[in-house]
Amino acid sequence: MRRDSIFYKLFQQYPALLFELLANPPVNAGGYKFDSVAVKEPKFEIDGVFLPPENESPGVVYFCEVQFQKDEMLYERVFAESSLYFYRNRPRFKDWQAVIIYPSRNIEQSDIYPHRNQLNGDQVHRIYLDELGDIRQLPLWVALMVLTTVNEEKAPQEARYLLERSSVEQPETKSRAIIELVTTIMVYKFEQLSQREVEKMLGITLKETRVYREIKQEGREEGERKIILRLLNRRVGELPQEMRQRVENLSLEQLENLGEALLDFTSMADFQAWLEGL
Repeated sequence: MRRDSIFYKLFQQYPALLFELLANPPVNAGGYKFDSVAVKEPKFEIDGVFLPPENESPGVVYFCEVQFQKDEMLYERVFAESSLYFYRNRPRFKDWQAVIIYPSRNIEQSDIYPHRNQLNGDQVHRIYLDELGDIRQLPLWVALMVLTTVNEEKAPQEARYLLERSSVEQPETKSRAIIELVTTIMVYKFEQLSQREVEKMLGITLKETRVYREIKQEGREEGERKIILRLLNRRVGELPQEMRQRVENLSLEQLENLGEALLDFTSMADFQAWLEGL
């Protein structure tokens, strides 16, 4: 299940969601804009950046990382990316903050001692979704994030509850967006089920929603491809154009196989060997 793309959809729909996770959100949280930025020399790709309102310059920039797999170099990368971006854009910002979202504490990097000052200060915020409380007692948009971590036995019941709750609490446009996000989560979580089975599970007709068309047709394949390319750049470095083109030509099944294999890559040679094995 590719949870990072789901979280970034959530942030795009409701940027203020990030600040609902923090004990001391900025007073202008509603004015922030969510974006993704590239930092060159060296090449970094920062997936989640929350930019302050342009009329409040200099402001505070927030960096966000959603991490559902253990990465023993996560903090090294996040702090390097954040610091370099802040350096390149220093006139625009007076400060930076980082928010790291984990499903649970056991996914966190094991050796955090070198980063003790930052992690124990007030600049880095670590969020553990399984510690936020009962999904039914949480703010609706936060509950959507927690839904990604709910086991398959409980997920259908909680998904139906959130759909019902959104129809009561949200205006029609926001309610439709939440329906799309809930169905995105459930289609990824229950890929083995047929359309009819997922429809019955949620009590809606998925073929009427944009997310079903996206995930089951081009959208799913294109989304998978973007995620794979981003992960490859992080694992083995920026891809030569020839290799990038080969990824662009992979089938959906091959992309899914590559998504599993790249977790073991440590160099460009590993990726080259995988390509040669096709």
